[in-house]
Amino acid sequence: MQNLIEAALANAKQMPFWLDNPAAPDPEPALSGAIKADLAIVGGGFTGLWAAIQAKEADPSLDVVIVEADRVAFGASGRPGGIISTSVMHGLKNENKFFPGDVEILERLGQENLDAFKDTVERHNIDADLEWTGEMTVAVKLEDIDELREEFELHRRYGHDVRFLDRDETRAQLDSAQFLAGMWSRNRSGIVHPAKLAWGLKKAILALGVRIYEKTPLLDLEDRGDHLAIHTPEGEVVARRVLLATNAFTAGDRRIKRRVMAMRDHVLATAPLTDEQLARIGWANRQGIYDTGTELNYFRLTRDNRIVFGGSVSYHYAGSTAPPPEASTQSFRNLVSFFYGKFPQLEDVAITHLWGGPIDYCTRFAMFFEPYHGGKAYYVGGYSGFGVAGSRFGARIGVALLQGQDLPELKLDMVRRRPNILPPEPFRWIGAKITFHAMKGVDEKGGWRKLWLGLLDKLGYPMG
Repeated sequence: MQNLIEAALANAKQMPFWLDNPAAPDPEPALSGAIKADLAIVGGGFTGLWAAIQAKEADPSLDVVIVEADRVAFGASGRPGGIISTSVMHGLKNENKFFPGDVEILERLGQENLDAFKDTVERHNIDADLEWTGEMTVAVKLEDIDELREEFELHRRYGHDVRFLDRDETRAQLDSAQFLAGMWSRNRSGIVHPAKLAWGLKKAILALGVRIYEKTPLLDLEDRGDHLAIHTPEGEVVARRVLLATNAFTAGDRRIKRRVMAMRDHVLATAPLTDEQLARIGWANRQGIYDTGTELNYFRLTRDNRIVFGGSVSYHYAGSTAPPPEASTQSFRNLVSFFYGKFPQLEDVAITHLWGGPIDYCTRFAMFFEPYHGGKAYYVGGYSGFGVAGSRFGARIGVALLQGQDLPELKLDMVRRRPNILPPEPFRWIGAKITFHAMKGVDEKGGWRKLWLGLLDKLGYPMG
């Protein structure tokens, strides 16, 4: 195992596989000078792109501008596993936990959101390697099997096409000795190439007349009464309304920092599997997969049969989005170990890419909406790593709040309420260190580790 880990660290590219693509579009020019807009969007990731396309298609006369600090899909939108599902709240189980009275409407809205997601991709001819293969949750601990069955029954109650799999049936779908049971949701979910989705949305909104300025970071947001002014290094955007679609990169802001931790996720991609290598593990149905491990892992296949495998979350003091290299190296060691531990039959498959970056963790694992300047600006974030499809819904709600629309969903607790406040530093960092130490040993050792994680959950600070 150690040799495999060292080979991966020595030979893999340290960049997202999704972005390592000659088809990546050239960046739009940076903003220079002063311009005006009806709606200005800060951030060229999924939330910003979905907000622009929905606002512009609803009102073609609306003047919409996006400013992006780096390039479209530079942040979390260019780094995820790319598994999509109907849930707008990190899964049905999470919806039922935090908003039990709204589950039925959240499920309906989630299904409508994904249907509209699919419709947009098809109407604009976006080639994003979409495969509607379903998603599967696999139990990796004996005590998780009963909980997974309860989750299966919850899905059945709300009309999902879902199948519960025993150990042998699960391993027939994807063969790992760690898998003890599975739940396969077979409709309205699947896998996508996230960067190609973002680039396709960019092309679509440019064709609709949206202006995009890349390499244009926000320096300051000034309230000028009826308008707001976005100050950038070489210019400014004066707009009536501003959407802050900045994910974890806003976690330095005092108000956002109270509710968001800039956690750091880590992902790897393998070389394309040969037919013989793929036959060793099965995976004929190509589902996107999550496991129930305390340190959750997720994995999926790409169009050319690479495995993209993620997990091994870390936190760095004050939510640093650029930790020292040695910190990332240890996280990658853990991730590679998890991968070969799950699939020892693939020890001859090389790892070609390793990457990591911040995600906007909040305590309810779901988006929230923070108003600024009397509601002339809104922050939308808190996806906690599950925003590939949910970001479209978050963008829709954010635009509706800015425009004063009278949507019934704006009355939902999910929209009106915000996540719990997180402790300040240094307590946040100390708590994170204790928590990650507990997570690494809880499955084998239990004891204080299990008590600690249980206490966090009761206090409203769940970690998985």
